[in-house]
Amino acid sequence: MTIGRREFVGTATVAVSALWTRTAPGRVRLNPSAGPLHLSSNTYPWSTFYGREQREFRMLDEACLAEVAASGLQGLEPGISDPAEIDALAPLLVRHRLEMRSVYMNSQLHDAEQGEASIAQIVAVARRARDAGTRIIVTNPSPLQWGGEQDKTDAQLAVQAQALNRLGAQLKALDVTLAYHNHDMELRCAAREFHHMMVGTDPDLVTLCLDAHWIYRGSSNSAVALFDIVQLYGPRVTELHVRQSRDHIWTEVFEEGDIDYTRLVALLQSQPVRPLVVLEQAVEQGSPHTLTAVEAHRRGCEHARRVFAPLAAS
Repeated sequence: MTIGRREFVGTATVAVSALWTRTAPGRVRLNPSAGPLHLSSNTYPWSTFYGREQREFRMLDEACLAEVAASGLQGLEPGISDPAEIDALAPLLVRHRLEMRSVYMNSQLHDAEQGEASIAQIVAVARRARDAGTRIIVTNPSPLQWGGEQDKTDAQLAVQAQALNRLGAQLKALDVTLAYHNHDMELRCAAREFHHMMVGTDPDLVTLCLDAHWIYRGSSNSAVALFDIVQLYGPRVTELHVRQSRDHIWTEVFEEGDIDYTRLVALLQSQPVRPLVVLEQAVEQGSPHTLTAVEAHRRGCEHARRVFAPLAAS
């Protein structure tokens, strides 16, 4: 069965309008009448599971998407770099009954010239993705060098924050929310990069994709730091990336472990947000290897739905 782009857009738009509602400028949440918790996954964790089995996860491969759907997930957050990828992926997701409520994109925003190019690229993707049901664009402003020790200067951080505001304004005009994402390196140097991306931007234009475990790991495995950030910036959280570890090593299944996600949910319940929950349970060196990607995600979905159920509606 094939589906044309125009037919797909019409179907997706009707479906999404029943699921999403705008609560305040720059804030997005699930419609409380939409039912149980919607659980999505990023493509990154699937690539780590496939990698340890000497396979490659390809988001345009229907066999890969079938495994995502078989795990019980309802959505996929793809890593996108080109608008054409949206056109290719969207009908495949419909065929596998997977939604694309969010899209993940890296960006180069600390340099003025590169920043304008990144903004144009992200906005172009957002225009296509919006028609496919996307309401959140997650961006991680890239470091000076992946894996490197060099940190951005104060001047570069100021340029980056200003670029996030411009990007957020352009996405808001499309009725799409911008969510800032970080890894562990943004927590170096007293977390000055992370905090400036929050303090130096407009909350109505730039929200937060709270990646709980990267904050935990970037703060030398500190739950105190994670929960402090939720207290500081909780009203800006529009998306959650969730991963678990035990003794600081990523577990194979999202389950009980180092991070008290029940406490995290309780803190978020006190805020005017109901974020999109994205399961990002990846594996690394030292992680157990007892399950397939589908089995691990299926068990993780069961646990996540119990833990995050209070965020579905209240």
